[in-house]
Amino acid sequence: MLNDITIGQFFPGNSLIHRLDPRVKILLTIAYIAAVFVPVNWYGLGLAVLFLVTAVALSRLPVKLLWKSIKPILPIILFTALLNMFYVGGGTVLWEWGILKLTSKGLVNAAFLAVRIVCLIAGSSLLTYTTGPTTLTDALERLLGPLKVIRVPVHEIAMMMTIALRFIPTLVEETDKIMSAQKARGADMESGGLLQRIKALVPVLIPLFVSSFRRAYELAMAMECRCYHGGEGRTRMKQLHMGLRDAAAVAVMLLLFTAMILLNCWTAPVL
Repeated sequence: MLNDITIGQFFPGNSLIHRLDPRVKILLTIAYIAAVFVPVNWYGLGLAVLFLVTAVALSRLPVKLLWKSIKPILPIILFTALLNMFYVGGGTVLWEWGILKLTSKGLVNAAFLAVRIVCLIAGSSLLTYTTGPTTLTDALERLLGPLKVIRVPVHEIAMMMTIALRFIPTLVEETDKIMSAQKARGADMESGGLLQRIKALVPVLIPLFVSSFRRAYELAMAMECRCYHGGEGRTRMKQLHMGLRDAAAVAVMLLLFTAMILLNCWTAPVL
């Protein structure tokens, strides 16, 4: 299960999505997250799914990779769908038992929200899959640049966000190694009640915290040895430049927003 978590991983490539300016990719990701909440019917949500499928095809990422980003969130998706399935009334009653009532509107609403959550996760994952950590740091710093006027430590914030994102796969791998070592010593983490499982995680969490602090100390020492003093006077090997493909990507996103708003006005809502 832990091996399926791919949050924060970067997969090198030379696709159109990889070559987009990282600042544009960050803004487009935020815009897509907002766009997924705009549709109130299947037509608009279908446009969001079509946009996502097209972006995945252009990025040349394997479908298995996106599935790995969605798989850990499946319990949350199913739980949300079940809540909406039984607690949203309206339409034809399909099944009823006590206070539980399954209606046609509740079923449609559950499917609608499940597809929306999948689009959110897959769309957000494209950003880290197609953007390197260093490039992502530079892009975040450039976007937050205007905040320097009010003395906000923009470079430090961007660096912390990127380091946190970068070390998610490392912590997942470390957790998997510790759990395997504990199981080899006879630890049982899969049987028993909820309290017993929580207690069984203590031998995993303590060495994980120790390892995390040691890794943070080593990273700080490495940065000091390289005379790192923040973003002031720092130069970059790769300069960020926007091109026609970036303008085209922004235009496509604007068209997506416009089409979704028009479909909301012309068609009946699902929710």
